[in-house]
Amino acid sequence: MKKVLFVLSMLLVLFSACQDNHFLKDAAYRNQVHQQFEQRKSEAVNRQAALFSVFENQSLTVKQREALEFLYAYMPLNDLADKDGDYFLQQVDYAFKARDYFSWSKTIPEDIFRHFVLVYRINNENLDTARVAFFDELKERVKDLSMYDAALEVNHWCHEKVTYRGTDARTSGSLALIKTAWGRCGEESTFTATALRAVGIPARQCYTPRWAHTDDNHAWVEVWIDGKWHYMGACEPEPELDVAWFTAPAKRAMMVHTKVFGLYNGPEEKNSETPLYSVINLTANYTQTREVKVRVVDADNQPVEGARVQFKLYNYAELYPISTNTTGKNGETSISSGLGDVVVWADKGTVYGYQKSESTSPVTVVKLDRQSGTAYAEEYVINVPQEQPVKEISAEKIAANVIRLAQEDSIRNAYMATFATQASADKLAVELGLNKDEVWKQLELSQGNWQEITDFITAEKQNPHLFPFLASLKAKDLRDTPASVLSNHINTVIEQGSVIPAKDRVIPTKGHVIPAKAGIPPNLIAPYILSPRTGIELITPWRGYFKQKSAMNAGQIIQYIKENITINNEDNYYNCPLTPRGSYELRLADKRSRTILFVAMCRDNTIPARLETTTSKPQYYDKGHWIDVVFDPSENATSNLPQATLTLKNDPSNSVKPGYESHYTLAVFKNGDFQTLNYEGNALLSNFPAQLTLDEGYYRLMVGSRANDGSVTVHTEYFNLQKNKPQTITVKLPEVKDKLFVKGIVDMNTEIELDNQKTGLKKVANGQGLLICFLDPGKEPSKHILQDLPAVRTQLEAWNGGVLMLIPSDKASTAFDATAFQGMPKQTTWGVDTNRALLNAVAGALQIDFQDGFPLTVYLSRNGGILYSTTGYHIGTGESVWKIIQQEK
Repeated sequence: MKKVLFVLSMLLVLFSACQDNHFLKDAAYRNQVHQQFEQRKSEAVNRQAALFSVFENQSLTVKQREALEFLYAYMPLNDLADKDGDYFLQQVDYAFKARDYFSWSKTIPEDIFRHFVLVYRINNENLDTARVAFFDELKERVKDLSMYDAALEVNHWCHEKVTYRGTDARTSGSLALIKTAWGRCGEESTFTATALRAVGIPARQCYTPRWAHTDDNHAWVEVWIDGKWHYMGACEPEPELDVAWFTAPAKRAMMVHTKVFGLYNGPEEKNSETPLYSVINLTANYTQTREVKVRVVDADNQPVEGARVQFKLYNYAELYPISTNTTGKNGETSISSGLGDVVVWADKGTVYGYQKSESTSPVTVVKLDRQSGTAYAEEYVINVPQEQPVKEISAEKIAANVIRLAQEDSIRNAYMATFATQASADKLAVELGLNKDEVWKQLELSQGNWQEITDFITAEKQNPHLFPFLASLKAKDLRDTPASVLSNHINTVIEQGSVIPAKDRVIPTKGHVIPAKAGIPPNLIAPYILSPRTGIELITPWRGYFKQKSAMNAGQIIQYIKENITINNEDNYYNCPLTPRGSYELRLADKRSRTILFVAMCRDNTIPARLETTTSKPQYYDKGHWIDVVFDPSENATSNLPQATLTLKNDPSNSVKPGYESHYTLAVFKNGDFQTLNYEGNALLSNFPAQLTLDEGYYRLMVGSRANDGSVTVHTEYFNLQKNKPQTITVKLPEVKDKLFVKGIVDMNTEIELDNQKTGLKKVANGQGLLICFLDPGKEPSKHILQDLPAVRTQLEAWNGGVLMLIPSDKASTAFDATAFQGMPKQTTWGVDTNRALLNAVAGALQIDFQDGFPLTVYLSRNGGILYSTTGYHIGTGESVWKIIQQEK
């Protein structure tokens, strides 16, 4: 009997040891991962050596192999296309290194570690080796802390490196963000989650795709601490977890979600699930929710299976989907959402329907009884979740945190002080014989990447295309692109075997070969041949990589792509575009990446090509015209269509000039839904009347007026555009009944400098609204408001909101003495608006061109909604503002 027990115990020991060797300890799960890995291996056969030779390494442990298989099995398509096995092995090794180094790793369950530490990608960022660098820099700083305190400390480190500033949609890698020292919330949260994972703390980026109560969205971070998920503002450290400026807005959220890499079996509700990832619904972590139940029926009221159902919010003057589902056999589907209205949009085939779902709706029935072509108008109100109380932390903790934040700001500011200055740029321009203004413009935009851009300008100083080439790039490109990559593109060379005859070539400098034939205007060469910027992909070197025996024309490129590139839209689930070289190598791409490849191959063959700004259609230039490119037969109906004319007029009764995406948008019907046209910042719509040339089609004009409680009154017009039938439509802001109209929105997280210290508008507002006066203190109109406000001093002090007097830096004078104006409310704060940064933001929100009509006075709600504005000479401004404050209450 003893021998039997001994044998059993030894078998148990061996079994345990065997299990300890596995990273994926559950055999069934491990088998699923391996099967998915083998499938991805077959899909990526064209990059076999680059991706899979790492598995031939005889020193790989079982844990390393299984961790790599997990990553390969579920990674998005762009990572299969653009990275190699050595990169992923390094990510695995450093994840394990952190797990072995930090004591808190022992408390982390396998599945939490697998999905929220091991995974190298947070969202759609450009990948780099930040995990390695961050582990080495942070390990000593946090190793002796508790897991809770370590998470807080990592966020303080992040704040030392990066602060908030709005920027474009491409998400910079974490190392590039450190170089720049600032980024938008999506970049800050990616950066912070990366830093947390680098030290073995499970982290994920959370995202509200759109707020309901105001125009915008937001991203932040959740961390797993001792069995529970907590939230934090990325690069915005607080004394405690679950405290952030967005706590109150999050309680009004309609949707908070995150994507989870891989086969995930966590407890959260899933909005959607695919073989590669899940979207989990986290809304209930932040606010009260309801189940939005939907039943889709046909014209005969029979349930429709397989209909696409989009749950939409009004935001930026369009209906934006916060979740998309498909109906089951009973025609039903549902999501959990906040306590506000959503517009449920359903479509299948050529028919569609929509219905507003209110917070009290038990079931929302959507009938698929609409088809494109019917002209009509409608108006409705979308209500939003109401404000809720939030917890507060002690004044002592807040005060201590403010001191730390100021110290961290000083660290970051000291680094930013090393960036190029105008003086250094002028010196460089003189040395190189270049225009001072042009050189300073590029170096100022390059921020921490200034040395790379300096090297590039120096190397290309004689290139006639230098500054037009740089002008074709986005500001972010200048901040994170190495000089060598830019040189790869501006130094494009056509092989002598090209179909372009020698007599048709122009060689301006250094062997640059640019075609002079085919009627290509010179102004197209830099932006549409030499430039590497196409969509929002990371700029990489690809010139000369597309190996063909001779130059190709546009038709041959289209045919090559059709025959060689297989479309896979589902697997590129983070929507991070493949690089042109990645698509070319992998022979797989999503549709957007395919268009980027097309443009790259055209430009590599000196054919001007682009993605058309408004519609994102791929186009090439030929004989004086831009030609739409069609890859799929289904696109024929919407390509190279006859053109129609639409004129938009401003209704004279509008209290403000409507702005595109602030108050109205245009959308064209395509594939069962309306797709918003991208006219953001387009000069065509800067003034009324505005004349647009559009494809023939079925369109929607959406105009919205937001009220002070966040609700929106929406007016929509559906109409057809046809060739030779010009249309004129008047943009009229719908009336907001029994509420205050929001003229525009200012970001309350905007930083300003007061008394040589940075602070935010939200802090100055003190939990209330904010009165801002932009003054020219030497002029009489500005002095009038300084005499008006004392008349309502008692009321404003009792209200205790923010009162901010700002003087633009170009109007500042040492002779001005603010103390000369007696009787101002005690909370009045004075400051200088450097380079009119905030003034320009406010004027932009109001859609006005403000130059010198001081004062400009605005009152902002707690959410940044502009409820009052006036410019120039006015008497009684203080009383007018106080009436607005009373109405707001």
